[in-house]
Amino acid sequence: MPDPSGRPVRADARANEDKLLAAAALAFARDGAAATLKQIAKDAGVGIATLYRRFPTREQLVDATYRYETARLGARTSPLLRELPADRALRVWMSEVLDYLAAKHGMADTLKALLRDDERLGSQTREQLTGAVEEFRLAAVAQGAFRADVSAPDILMSLAGVTLVAGAVAQRAQAERLLDLLMDGITRPDRWGAGD
Repeated sequence: MPDPSGRPVRADARANEDKLLAAAALAFARDGAAATLKQIAKDAGVGIATLYRRFPTREQLVDATYRYETARLGARTSPLLRELPADRALRVWMSEVLDYLAAKHGMADTLKALLRDDERLGSQTREQLTGAVEEFRLAAVAQGAFRADVSAPDILMSLAGVTLVAGAVAQRAQAERLLDLLMDGITRPDRWGAGD
């Protein structure tokens, strides 16, 4: 995120911002709307003045946290694909999406207003996440692990459905089981219902 003045951001300031945004994501996931800016600053290991200097309002912090977490998820594809087979990489990423959505739920009230005011933000998020799923999908199809007839938007919508019915922190174990079922559907043979 560029400095509001347009000046280059120093490396230490960028590191502090990254720490603040990571701490904010964890706090919103853990504490929801009750997350305090003071606790976020403390968790990030910086003073409250540092937080307010970079994010003068809660709304600006929520906006930056949402964008940061979306970009972080989008950037996870290449490292995961280097470490794991594509199907396993996608499954790990899906669990990370559950963490992302827990933070998003914690920012829900503020985030709704931001998304209403900036219609492009929601579509940009969908594009980034769909692009990430497509990278996993293409790699998994090439490795023979996924059905070729399942699209990235369908996978993402199915993932969203899991989080709608089991998105609460207390439902995490159920959400993980539902993700396993989703993965089973993606990896089934192309001849759906063969033998019927």
